[in-house]
Amino acid sequence: GAEFDEFLGEVMESLQAWQPHMLVQFEDFGNHNAFRLLESWRHKMCAFNDDIQGTACITLAGLLSAARATGKPFNEHRVLFMGAGEAGTGIGELIATYLHLRHGMTMDEGRGHCFYLDSKGLVCKSRTNLQHHKQPFAHNVEFCPDLTSAIAALKPTALVGVSTIAKAFDKEVVEAMCELNDRPIIFPLSNPTSKSECTYEEAYGWTKGKVLFASGSPFDPITDAGVVHYPAQANNAYIFPAVGYAAILAKSKEITDEMFVLASEELSAMTDMEELEQGRLFPPFQSIRAISKVLTARVAEKMVAAGLGTTPEGCNDWESFVASNMWNADAL
Repeated sequence: GAEFDEFLGEVMESLQAWQPHMLVQFEDFGNHNAFRLLESWRHKMCAFNDDIQGTACITLAGLLSAARATGKPFNEHRVLFMGAGEAGTGIGELIATYLHLRHGMTMDEGRGHCFYLDSKGLVCKSRTNLQHHKQPFAHNVEFCPDLTSAIAALKPTALVGVSTIAKAFDKEVVEAMCELNDRPIIFPLSNPTSKSECTYEEAYGWTKGKVLFASGSPFDPITDAGVVHYPAQANNAYIFPAVGYAAILAKSKEITDEMFVLASEELSAMTDMEELEQGRLFPPFQSIRAISKVLTARVAEKMVAAGLGTTPEGCNDWESFVASNMWNADAL
């Protein structure tokens, strides 16, 4: 309410007055407050929300990697989301931003590649009383009452679970995706494992190994005919340390959506086709320091180029500068 907003406004203004270049990361706020606060402050100071923007960024990176594995350009893909909460539509907004920036679409055209299913069925134009965050994705398509009928009608290339409904991606659903796509993209992102829409073993078995998979929860690899296949985990830790540190080093005024698009692209580009065939949509997490160094450098460079930040004194090469300023536990 008003008392909460007044208190938080006082905190944010005090932080900004104390440290004008401070980075603020909103964490674990309830969805309603999280989106409202992010929109209130993200253009006034350097602030972001990992639950919203980090999740969207890592999901986009995974989808870009999966699209490369299919051989089909990303602008030809259609994504169906199971679950239509604000965090889920946040992913759709970043996908639309990517399609706008990289493929010249309008934001509405980009949103037209994303479809959402909530507890009442497909989010579409004929439905009334939709919550505000669902309205941009209420497309002029026929209503579908459930996931199976939506897959049949919309023919998505990717299925993303943000529903927290365990087993929502059952055998019928996964096989329907497999009938439509040579390499179905299936991302059960809900956490914890007990709420995952399906497991890697289920998705791999029901698609006969053709699935391109990423999950929010960790799953064990599968050995098939002597070949090890790895389930990708969409872990926000690939994203938020690098983007946040880039903003700190460059003293960026704000963190725009373009920075998250760039981080998605850079992370996706770190996997080659051989790794993608093994199921590795992201580079190995054991290399997180090397990954973070490159992502931090690329995002910081872009912040400076966009006029949002400045190059620090003594920085002649961003990667070297980032490496020299990373904390090293071995030095203790």
